[in-house]
Amino acid sequence: MTIQLIPPQQVQATITLPMSKSITNRAMLIAALCDGQPQVLRPALCDDTAAMVDALSRSGGNINVGAAGTAMRFLTAYFATREGVTVTLDGVERMRERPIGPLVDALRTLGARIEYLGHEGYPPLRVTGTAMHGGDVTIDGGVSSQFTSALMMIMPMLGGGTIHLRGDIVSMPYIHMTAAVMTDMGARVQVNEGTIMIHPGYAANDYTVESDWSAAAPWYALAALQPGSSLTLEGLNANSIQGDAGLVELGNRLGIASRFGAHGVTLDTSHFIGCCCSCFADMTATPDLVPSWVVLLCLLERSFRMTGVRTLRAKESNRIEALKQELSKLGYVLKIESEDAISWYGERQPVGQQPPVINPHGDHRLAMAFAPAAVRFPGLTITNADVVGKSYPAYWQHLKQAGFTIKQLAQ
Repeated sequence: MTIQLIPPQQVQATITLPMSKSITNRAMLIAALCDGQPQVLRPALCDDTAAMVDALSRSGGNINVGAAGTAMRFLTAYFATREGVTVTLDGVERMRERPIGPLVDALRTLGARIEYLGHEGYPPLRVTGTAMHGGDVTIDGGVSSQFTSALMMIMPMLGGGTIHLRGDIVSMPYIHMTAAVMTDMGARVQVNEGTIMIHPGYAANDYTVESDWSAAAPWYALAALQPGSSLTLEGLNANSIQGDAGLVELGNRLGIASRFGAHGVTLDTSHFIGCCCSCFADMTATPDLVPSWVVLLCLLERSFRMTGVRTLRAKESNRIEALKQELSKLGYVLKIESEDAISWYGERQPVGQQPPVINPHGDHRLAMAFAPAAVRFPGLTITNADVVGKSYPAYWQHLKQAGFTIKQLAQ
């Protein structure tokens, strides 16, 4: 689906955000480990969670998770514990480029039987469930927090143990999120510096999913691009277990105040700062916010330097290269300073095609991040727009609700 976006003069809307797919997938996996006894209430309904639900209903055979990286990592650990069950786990072509070796190595330490069916360290995998054991296990914490989370969730069923994290740990809030979901569902978890201690067993408590802070990022960007708009995001709370609630602090730096009420948060831009000084941010803990925030800061013509971005190369797309390529269509020259740092200090080039045509590279975060750019580039076109179904299927409908005109174009 290819769409063209025409923005309103100002946004006046109350948006009900989707539930968190990250929390949903964790709760559903734990429920499956507990033989379906706990109920997962208000789950996210999107492509990623549908892939998880379908896979957890299987008792063997070939399972294709599509582009759902979380499902690939979590299911690898889950099926390794299913004695007598053999599955093949695969996904889209991009999935075969996303590393899984550190998780497989750690699972094998605990007795798992996993074979690579293609390149060593990458899907597809053949997983044969067997009697695994708990105990001490070490994993590289610098590639993906999903590896650690996958180990954490199965550990209570293996008799407990201690996970030792090696190297620089990325996306630590997601590890804390996993620990919080596990605890609420009846596990005993202690997250310390460099180690995670997990006791045996779950109490199999029901779990209610909260709204998705990651989905709020493009709405914060839209509020910044149209100061004076009235925008309320229903379902978000200040005491979230999600690291992406860090949006509140990022917004504060620009003068976007988050006013929490009984039903959500209202974005107040009456003291919006705009472009006044350079922005420096370490995004190690919140990598999913990078696409929306990079696009926003460029649109505001506010120079910035971001660190903690190295994990973005192994997402649904290589988000660093994709951002650089697509921002160039808007005239912004993004600089890749190192594996872990990007910047923009005001370098512009002539804008080519008008209105610009953005390719999201099969990545839901990029499609959503570039949509607010239509405020500066009316008529902006986005190809493969239905990729937002991965996490936020109602995104385009919600933009219409906020006053955007969205035209579907012939492909």
